[in-house]
Amino acid sequence: MAITKSTEIARVEVVQKWVIQVATDTLILEDNVEISRSRHRTSIVPFSSLVDADRAWTHTATDISGEDASVQAVANAVWTDTVKAAYKTFVENQEV
Repeated sequence: MAITKSTEIARVEVVQKWVIQVATDTLILEDNVEISRSRHRTSIVPFSSLVDADRAWTHTATDISGEDASVQAVANAVWTDTVKAAYKTFVENQEV
């Protein structure tokens, strides 16, 4: 009886032009038969944005190097310079 655990990207979706939602499934297999599956969802955006007391914004690019290759491919295709600028504008116009 061999029990193994693996993960797989179940879904990658783009929302609001710049949010990438990733659903990752964790599978538990016994003798190559699935006995359990759980889903974890996460979202990534082009920048981590902070504003200081003077309302000066700092936007730090999101490091996607640790993401699955399929997620990186989507991010690189979707996060064009135009989309990144629109995201910064969106963030900066939110109530703080």
